[in-house]
Amino acid sequence: MHQQGALAYQQTANVVASSRERESALLMKAAAGLQKVKDEWPGSFDGLKPALTFNRKLWTILMASVMKDDNPLPSDVRQNVANIGMFILNQTREILLEPYKAPHMIDGLVQINRQLAAGLRGV
Repeated sequence: MHQQGALAYQQTANVVASSRERESALLMKAAAGLQKVKDEWPGSFDGLKPALTFNRKLWTILMASVMKDDNPLPSDVRQNVANIGMFILNQTREILLEPYKAPHMIDGLVQINRQLAAGLRGV
């Protein structure tokens, strides 16, 4: 019986670890796409909307995940992630409405993604 419990714990830990690693990798991918747009601006104007869309979709999924009743994170952490997500969505809307602001506003999005990714990796 004890062995089954240990196996179940290990399987659960592996799923949680792989979820965190996957989320971290996706956040880094989104950050890299946004950074590329900024680094190559204004020649990267055509890449702006796809990079912002990927990041917005990712954050929409993250926000939906933390707001689920069965999410194991403490409620204050869940609320913080949701608040950051709302900030991301608002910044994205601002950039889409006024793309000339993109180079200045992208830095914050990139930094948030990188910091959350590092936290998920335990760095």
